[in-house]
Amino acid sequence: MKKMSRNVLLQMEDEEDDDDGDIVLENLGQTIISDLGSLESQQDFRTPEFEEFNGKSDSLFFNDGQRRIDFVLVYEDESRKETNKKGTNEKQRRKRQAYESNLICHGLQLEATRSVSDDKLVFVKVHAPWEVLCTYAEIMHIKLPLKPNDLKNRSSAFGTLNWFTKVLSVDESIIKPEQEFFTAPFEKNRMNDFYIVDRDSFFNPATRSRIVYFILSRVKYQVINNVSKFGINRLVNSGIYKAAFPLHDCKFRRQSEDPSCPNERYLLYREWAHPRSIYKKQPLDLIRKYYGEKIGIYFAWLGYYTQMLLLAAVVGVACFLYGYLNQDNCTWSKEVCHSDIGGKIIMCPQCDKHCPFWKLNITCESSKKLCIFDSFGTLIFAVFMGVWVTLFLEFWKRRQAELEYEWDTVELQQEEQARPEYEARCTHVVINEITQEEERIPFTAWGKCLRITLCASAVLFWILLIIASVIGIIVYRLSVFIVFSTQLKNLNGTDPIQKYLTPQTATSITASIISFIIIMILNTIYERVAIMITNFELPRTQTDYENSLTMKMFLFQFVNYYSSCFYIAFFKGKFVGYPGDPVYWLGKYRNEECDPGGCLLELTTQLTIIMGGKAIWNNIQEVLLPWIMNLIGRFHRVSGSEKITPRWEQDYHLQPMGKLGLFYEYLEMIIQFGFVTLFVASFPLAPLLALVNNILEIRVDAWKLTTQFRRLVPEKAQDIGAWQPIMQGIAILAVVTNAMIIAFTSDMIPRLVYYWSFSVPPYGNHTSYTMDGYINNTLSIFKVADFKNKSKGNPYSEQGNHTTCRYRDFRYPPGHPQEYKHNIYYWHVIAAKLAFIIVMEHLIYSVKFFISYAIPDVSKRTKSKIQREKYLTQKLLRENHLKDMTKNMGVIAERMIEAVDNNLRPKLE
Repeated sequence: MKKMSRNVLLQMEDEEDDDDGDIVLENLGQTIISDLGSLESQQDFRTPEFEEFNGKSDSLFFNDGQRRIDFVLVYEDESRKETNKKGTNEKQRRKRQAYESNLICHGLQLEATRSVSDDKLVFVKVHAPWEVLCTYAEIMHIKLPLKPNDLKNRSSAFGTLNWFTKVLSVDESIIKPEQEFFTAPFEKNRMNDFYIVDRDSFFNPATRSRIVYFILSRVKYQVINNVSKFGINRLVNSGIYKAAFPLHDCKFRRQSEDPSCPNERYLLYREWAHPRSIYKKQPLDLIRKYYGEKIGIYFAWLGYYTQMLLLAAVVGVACFLYGYLNQDNCTWSKEVCHSDIGGKIIMCPQCDKHCPFWKLNITCESSKKLCIFDSFGTLIFAVFMGVWVTLFLEFWKRRQAELEYEWDTVELQQEEQARPEYEARCTHVVINEITQEEERIPFTAWGKCLRITLCASAVLFWILLIIASVIGIIVYRLSVFIVFSTQLKNLNGTDPIQKYLTPQTATSITASIISFIIIMILNTIYERVAIMITNFELPRTQTDYENSLTMKMFLFQFVNYYSSCFYIAFFKGKFVGYPGDPVYWLGKYRNEECDPGGCLLELTTQLTIIMGGKAIWNNIQEVLLPWIMNLIGRFHRVSGSEKITPRWEQDYHLQPMGKLGLFYEYLEMIIQFGFVTLFVASFPLAPLLALVNNILEIRVDAWKLTTQFRRLVPEKAQDIGAWQPIMQGIAILAVVTNAMIIAFTSDMIPRLVYYWSFSVPPYGNHTSYTMDGYINNTLSIFKVADFKNKSKGNPYSEQGNHTTCRYRDFRYPPGHPQEYKHNIYYWHVIAAKLAFIIVMEHLIYSVKFFISYAIPDVSKRTKSKIQREKYLTQKLLRENHLKDMTKNMGVIAERMIEAVDNNLRPKLE
């Protein structure tokens, strides 16, 4: 190793730094309990030796072929930069040298190699020797194998369909099943208890990279008056290093030339990410082994969600087909389209001054479409989805418990370490109430309250900003409706589409598109704001950090994505008054009305545009952007394409995946889950669209991870975190929203009330129950002359000789003693709607409660496995401990006997 004098650190301690934030770091050294030395104990800095690339492009080892590369750091040599800012470059070089020296002091071994295509780039390969791995495995409480697992695997529940499940499963001759072990947290003093066949394979590559990243995140590189700067993330963010990542084990298109390479990346691409494997089950164990439990649990959840969507999609399509096939029997739609009924009903203008009178039959096409979605099948489907979402959540808990056992994450919370950012700010000393010992915390109770208050205020501000944008969309709808009402008929060439493109339809489509654009813009801005707020909040562990960020982001996204749907479903057309006394929004804009058939079709349009637009946008982001970036990178490197490129350089030119990359994948799916459950009563095809999207999403995400992105640092995860309670909350809310959509947004309840009460005496004139006359019965009459009673005068006096017009409401006609007051039909409908909501909610909630109670979160077999493993593990450790004690006692006894013999022998002589 090359050495340099220690005075560089002293100069660094005295200089000011503008690149990074200051963090007080008094107890970081106490966190890493290592006997491998520290920077302060060394008299000289040590830097890695430079080695030439040996020409082995698939090698995963140092040049000696013995030490495995566990991590790679990349930096740009300051002395060879084209724009050489001497002062800044010198500062960066000294920070990097101090950091690398400290890594060596902590026991890591480094080897540097220059790039074969760009001599400015330097790759520092990091290797953790056996002693370092053992030391930090104990600190991190990593579970490692004790002995092979002798418990039998669960048999398939579809024994008679083995031929079918075999087609869907991954070929075990290609991806061999992993051997299962009993495990326990590693302890160096019990090393003989663990199943160590080969030291090189005892820690798999994912575990090695995880340990090395733990060290890299906590090693410091600069101290200024007890304020330390530390961690590879800070160095990468400040540009001192260009990248830091673990290596893929081979190319994804072909196997490695190294016979010792497991070729796991190649196998994942072939059996998981390739389009020809789209119908196969996911190799979850290999995903977990290669990328870690956190990635594995995401794909396990996504796959299970997609499987459950299959049932929902089948029922949804059946309900859609029921509505489609029965639309010709829709009596009220026939009345709207009939020339002698809908063609003679003159509807009142829907805005002041500029809107004309219009005939009801211009909404004929939309009423036909509405018959498809507003049918009895929709009610059945809404009830079914209330039960389906409960079954999904309960069965997922069972599956999650199985994965916790199989992947050794049952007691993960006890293993998780504090984040280095949290440890660094622990400056306040308090007494632990349990241990009665001193411990350090980042801030006092008052400081914590202040941070929570500021964070909550920031989140509330952004939510109010979203609500303001929704109000802006509403104002747009109100104002542009007037324009469409007056201009559409005057446009040349629009006659063929007049019956399809009504003012209501044009307003709805344009408002939905604008709403989607605003949603995506606010989404992009708030992502950064939410991360800043969570960083300021300073959660203790990475799980706490992600859960906190999850709640903030979902709360924002919930309002952002769903607010327009809630407006259409529950507010639009509900508070419009009547033509003689309309209600105005902001005192200026007259509230917009629904079509005579209700707002259900408009809600369906809104859902289709947002779901479809979101899926297209996400696929562009996830597929095209990384592919284009990698394509541009290859184009720039075409001059050096004939050279043999090492594994670390190939991976460097792939795209980095952000630390929160998986978070956005979850968020995308949970937003979709909300659309599938919250508003499914208006769009029974939503589960089908979600199913198709998810089948593609799994393979797109797999392709992206294996081909376009650098390998992620493996992370542990016990479950899907805060997303589980979020889904449970959505499931509870979905029952209410779907019941209210059927009651208040669709026209189902008014039709049922008419059929059973108002089509026959005493309220109706028909001799038997019928839907005939429904449209005429649900449209109230308004006397045009009554406009004169308002201060504005009659704005419609020049639009024809109409004496009356109709409007959507249940009010008494002019001339009645209670003219324009709500009639008896209105109160019957309101009572029926409230009764329907109460009955439907209580029915579904009762079924949900029963299902939750009947299905345990952990299956009996999984519980038995967990208990037996604990028993056998404790028994094995106890037996080994007794053996060690017996052995030690025997040694002590022999020494005592020998000592006694030595003392007695002279006396006897």
